[in-house]
Amino acid sequence: MSATLAILTIGVVPVKEILPLLTEHVSEEQITHISLLGKMDPDDVRREYAVEAGEHAIATRLFDESLGMVSREKVERDLQSVIEVLDNQGYDVILLMSTADVRGFVARNAILLEPQRIIPPLVASIVDGHQVGVIVPIPELMAQQQTKWQGLKNEPYYALAHPYQATEEELIAAGKTLIDRGADVLMLDCLGFHQLHRDLLQKALDVPVLLSNVLVARLASELLV
Repeated sequence: MSATLAILTIGVVPVKEILPLLTEHVSEEQITHISLLGKMDPDDVRREYAVEAGEHAIATRLFDESLGMVSREKVERDLQSVIEVLDNQGYDVILLMSTADVRGFVARNAILLEPQRIIPPLVASIVDGHQVGVIVPIPELMAQQQTKWQGLKNEPYYALAHPYQATEEELIAAGKTLIDRGADVLMLDCLGFHQLHRDLLQKALDVPVLLSNVLVARLASELLV
């Protein structure tokens, strides 16, 4: 029997964009998607996951497509609870699809893939000293991104372009700004970006473009045998 996969997200994430990468070895029926906050009323999310004193804020896309700033600590607590349920249900692989700074989760039986733990060192090994330019969707994520990529040999350059709101011309302009500053590899590290954005940039700017959700999806697909 083929492996089973649970995709776990914090908010609303276009999981359908990566399904073709995951169904090379298993059928779509063996893949389950669970969103911690994505089906909740946004007002309930903002109340139950409000950032309190001493907690850290992370951004997530909510049911009404608004941006919610929620408590990282509360999200990590409840994600771990969901992981334990999925683990007990016998899933072979649990893929946490999030670019937020959440980590430290534990699964006893399933293989747990945490992009925050996997992607930065993987990208560092891929670029190997090249100058990276990161396209960030919103200003609120800039500080998180700068922390995330501090392990790269060369400090990345950053530009803003939203995957849903920016036009193709604006996305290309953001990429060109990074290249003009000296970047020779572009990074799209937001789950709203998908392969069409990557292909658009590669064709227009003739540079390699890395897409974090594709990297982790391909890693997950290798485990689904």
